[in-house]
Amino acid sequence: MDRSCASSVLNEEQLELLSQSCTESEVKRGEVILRAGAMTSHIIYLKSGYVKEYVSAPNNKTNIIQIIKHHSYLGLHSLFGDKINHYSYAALVDLKICYIDINVFKEFIVDKGLFAHEILKYVCKESLNNDYHFINQSHKRINGRFADVLLYFSENIFYNNSFNLMLSRQELADLMSISRENTIRVLTKFKEDGIIDIDGKKVDILKKDMLKMISKNG
Repeated sequence: MDRSCASSVLNEEQLELLSQSCTESEVKRGEVILRAGAMTSHIIYLKSGYVKEYVSAPNNKTNIIQIIKHHSYLGLHSLFGDKINHYSYAALVDLKICYIDINVFKEFIVDKGLFAHEILKYVCKESLNNDYHFINQSHKRINGRFADVLLYFSENIFYNNSFNLMLSRQELADLMSISRENTIRVLTKFKEDGIIDIDGKKVDILKKDMLKMISKNG
């Protein structure tokens, strides 16, 4: 089992115990890993790849909450709070995951203080980031939202000014809570203004300072 920040504090014997409760699986791009409303029987460890966490409204409108990258856990919100999973997760690329029995995972939380500390840090950081994202979205115009998304991918997901965008135009719209048409329009404008270059899925940020200014001004 690859080590997350939480599992890195375990010794070899403890890591082996956790690994014994894991069942590894491969998931193809586009497949749903876990659906909202399902009973939570396992915590899912993302060994490789990227996942979108999202919710669906009654009108079939989808809101993407965040992009989750490798060495992260899915389903932690329901670990102690509820037996029902409240978010859906789908693969953005082909990936590998491990299913960990939720009762075994809870035992590690209770018995291993450092492990519990790292999990708590992860959940709190994730919660703060998502709160910040939604508050920002509600106060910014479309250009500001798009600048935020590009900076999010550059600085939080890929750590590079050049990256392959895994999301479709509709998924980008779902991440920003705007229409697909507005997404295409602002993407085209940013390209025409020389802020970014885009070729298919490949995005190059050419003027990051300008992007940050647009984000700041909203």
